Amino acid sequence: MPERQFVLKIFEGFSIERWNDLIRPVPLVEMDKTAERTVLCYLIGKLEEAAGRTVDWEKIIYASLFDFLRKVALCDIKAPVLRVIRRDYPEEYRRLNRWVLDQFAPMAPDKKFMDDFSAHLLDPPDTGDLTSRILRAAHKYSALREFELLKTVNETRRLEPIARDLYADLEAFLDLRALQMLFTRQRLYDFLLKVESLRFQTRWNQTPRIPHTDVLGHSYYVAALTLLLSREAGVAGRRLYNNFFSALFHDLPEAVTRDIISPVKQATDALPDIVKNVETLFLGQELVPLMDESFRDELLYFTGEEFANRVLDGGQMKEVSFADLQGRYAGDSFSPVDGKLVRAADHIAAFVEADASIRFGVSSAHLLSGRRKILDIYREAGTVNGVDVFSLLAEFQEPGQLSLF
Repeated sequence: MPERQFVLKIFEGFSIERWNDLIRPVPLVEMDKTAERTVLCYLIGKLEEAAGRTVDWEKIIYASLFDFLRKVALCDIKAPVLRVIRRDYPEEYRRLNRWVLDQFAPMAPDKKFMDDFSAHLLDPPDTGDLTSRILRAAHKYSALREFELLKTVNETRRLEPIARDLYADLEAFLDLRALQMLFTRQRLYDFLLKVESLRFQTRWNQTPRIPHTDVLGHSYYVAALTLLLSREAGVAGRRLYNNFFSALFHDLPEAVTRDIISPVKQATDALPDIVKNVETLFLGQELVPLMDESFRDELLYFTGEEFANRVLDGGQMKEVSFADLQGRYAGDSFSPVDGKLVRAADHIAAFVEADASIRFGVSSAHLLSGRRKILDIYREAGTVNGVDVFSLLAEFQEPGQLSLF
């Protein structure tokens, strides 16, 4: 089970500001950058798969998290500085990466996780393979999208050297179909703009909070937590892929409906179903037409019943029990999803968002009530798909603090 300390360390990504030597029209933080980079990995990878090429999705999932954790440890060191250290002082660069690993070793979820993290930092594979190129292309293009925002408020002279470097770096990836579509502003670009709108939508919008979190960053936080819970449940293969990307896209409909806070969704008995129907309607009208055929059906499967344990049986989505996921429908051909783990990760993320602000001294009735309700849910629930979620939440009660129970 991931420890509280590790869950909070990931949460620090909401506090690491990017481009902090320039004027920023909106908050630009590392969690959001990683979220958009991972969305781009998915889009680029799906179009490459459609062209008959093989993508190592497990590598993309773990590399997104390992690179993010490295950024959390190093904070916002500028990329050119790190490039110079790597090029001119290779042994010091290796020691720096070992230092990063040392920061996470005491709190890592398991030894295998740290072994893989260590291999990623200290013994990276050939960066010329397709999957590595997808990761680097997504990293560069997500930085370019931030740069496009910065252009609106910064003097051109400040930005010219950055623009030259970004475009020069991206030139190496223009053989990738998705990059061609993005640069020529085709439907894929419009779809990405819709996804990016989640970056501007504040969570817990009815109450002050520290740190600020938005829907896009929250989505990656939920995906990272889902990955950790899935490891705890022994999930692997296609099911791990489905769990991770279902979590990453679980709030995609909010790109066209905006974030409707939970108390409002639950204001009447019928409203949750009505909201779901409206989300489906708007998704079909505004987002589906922008989706490429290479990922359209899969994204609709991921977002249709995002918190249900489900499979594809005869091409139709079917809700199933955890026992069925473990047994009858365990095969990759059924495309199984632990939707209840995604829901648990979503609740953990919301709990941490409320708890962190309360501990920073910015509290409200909304935050206290939200934290209490989530604790009540998992005190009653027992295990979720074989994972004891309440034991993690219980770690947030520290000696000398008011009881959460």
